[in-house]
Amino acid sequence: MVSQRRLARERVLQALYAYDISRSAPDFLSQDIFKDIENGPHLEFARKLYRDTLENMVALDLILQDHLEHWDIARVNPIDRGLLRMGIAEILYCEEIPTKVTINEVIELAKRYSTEESPKFVNGILDAALKQLSSEGRFRKTGRGLIDTSSKKKI
Repeated sequence: MVSQRRLARERVLQALYAYDISRSAPDFLSQDIFKDIENGPHLEFARKLYRDTLENMVALDLILQDHLEHWDIARVNPIDRGLLRMGIAEILYCEEIPTKVTINEVIELAKRYSTEESPKFVNGILDAALKQLSSEGRFRKTGRGLIDTSSKKKI
């Protein structure tokens, strides 16, 4: 059984793909695609991630372009492009979700929906982008599941 959070990410990916291919109205696409997500926090998560990804697409593409050596973002497989945009958006705008969880979930979606090479490609790009964003202090993570390394005991 697929968790509701993973289902939400799957539906966001599907909506992003549909938008990327058709350029239809974003709200029209998400209405139908999100209909099987339980009403509540998972549906709100899907709506937020979708909205944040669409509203910040130019900025997300600039971040990604820095790590696509000799490639233009427009030439990337549309599913991988959606996964990368969604992953960076979740890292930047979903403070409560640890980056490790985000990257693992995006890799799992790449395994399911994209090519055989995609999980490794997506992992490499997201890891490089995460290092850049972290060194620039461009995101903040809070909440459950996050570890404060300053309080660890030294052995």
